[in-house]
Amino acid sequence: MAQPQPIPGSSSAASGSAAASSSASGAPTRTPSLARSARRASQSASSGGSGLARRPSRAAHPPMAPVPLKPLSHAEALDALRAFLRERSSYDVFPVSFRLIVLDIQLKVKKALDVMFLYGVVSAPLWNTTDAKFAGMFTVQDVIHLIQYYYHTSSWEGAAADVEQFRLQSLRDIERELHVPPPPLLAIHPLRPLFDACKNLIQTHARRLPLIDKDTQTNGDVVISVLTQYRVLKFIATNCRDITQYLTSGVRELGIGTYIRPRDGQPFYPIATATLHTTVFDVVHMFSELGISAVPIVDDDGKVVNLYETVDVITLVRLGAYQSLDFTIAQALKQRQPDFSGVVTCSPTDSVGAIFSLIKIRRVHRLVVVEGRDSDSPGRLVGVIGLSDIMRHLIGENIEISSSGVVGPSPPETVEEVDDSAIADD
Repeated sequence: MAQPQPIPGSSSAASGSAAASSSASGAPTRTPSLARSARRASQSASSGGSGLARRPSRAAHPPMAPVPLKPLSHAEALDALRAFLRERSSYDVFPVSFRLIVLDIQLKVKKALDVMFLYGVVSAPLWNTTDAKFAGMFTVQDVIHLIQYYYHTSSWEGAAADVEQFRLQSLRDIERELHVPPPPLLAIHPLRPLFDACKNLIQTHARRLPLIDKDTQTNGDVVISVLTQYRVLKFIATNCRDITQYLTSGVRELGIGTYIRPRDGQPFYPIATATLHTTVFDVVHMFSELGISAVPIVDDDGKVVNLYETVDVITLVRLGAYQSLDFTIAQALKQRQPDFSGVVTCSPTDSVGAIFSLIKIRRVHRLVVVEGRDSDSPGRLVGVIGLSDIMRHLIGENIEISSSGVVGPSPPETVEEVDDSAIADD
């Protein structure tokens, strides 16, 4: 595989009921593990209590995929992975014990951001206590829309005061004001096949799918967890390595990702880019208007020097540092959280199997495709691959999903983000 020029802090594909919830006050509480909770719920159901689905036994249903009896072609490897996903449920993806943060829609946005920052999550399910119903997701994109709204309707000083009182239930009003599509209110039962859950993740462009059970006594929703694209792909990379090694075709050859097609005055079209001199708010505007979650930062030669993400904006809003939106990207990067994982890159000829190998060993949310060392312009931007692109190739665009097992109406199409960061305990 071709090795691009190194970017500081980067890595390359060539190198390698909820367990906790928050109350309306935003204070998370720890509860027993999911396995024990599900077992107790099942026992309770048999004696007249509330009925929840019981998690399947991993001893009887091990997650590891069988070893192929012969070498596979790329297409045969894909078929084997699809069969694996059809035989597993969403429950299989999760560890026995994990933490999930659930936010009440009455919670103030500022408090919600503090809770998410404290527990290291960037999105969380919303809960309507009055109706005992799942009420959608609170994500980084909501924060981006909030910034856009105040830019058009108020001052930063007014924004700092208003956010203190702004509640999560009002976020959908912001979307209507900005004329952006609402996020999909879609969920799936945790015992449905994992393949169906993956198909929903692709079809809705949601990048996350809540797992919702029903309480048979009250008919209320029970939020079990949230499935993300990263979690599914990590599950495959860990348990199907004897299959993914046969995914030998290159990403560009397969059409996985978005690649530049220069136009007059737009050398990186259709990929949105910025330089170190671009202001933070100009990038925030790209996030909101284009529905993307990251922008490659390039130099005068088109070489990738960094990446600016929606999660970089959260701290500014949480601390009320709205004036920092006037910073240049170079200034803003100096205030970035020290746990930034770096820019993950690959070359156009890297195989899908190589990307799965990288996902297995480190957290990946998107890959920036750059020219390799052997090219005339090593490190120059070529494209961007989101986890949704990989999952779409894995699942297949023309495969129909089962008609049952999905909670909630089908949402309208939305502009697809490159990818989003992990939620819950990802």
